[in-house]
Amino acid sequence: MGVTEDLADALARDVLAAQDEMGQERFYLEVAKMLATVSPSMEEGFMTAVRVRLAERRAREFLDRKMAAHRKGTAGV
Repeated sequence: MGVTEDLADALARDVLAAQDEMGQERFYLEVAKMLATVSPSMEEGFMTAVRVRLAERRAREFLDRKMAAHRKGTAGV
């Protein structure tokens, strides 16, 4: 990855952790709006990293639920 992508991904990780701690599930949009005013390329990289991380989080939660149901013998429910 390049510098912009590396920084955007690190920021995305930190912002997602902060929003979880604050209980503000759309805080990343505030950060993206601010970033867009100073660096559109950084904002684009940040939003890509956020979307990918949120998608992975949701997919992992789905996988965990499916595996828990499978282990309980209720996979078809």
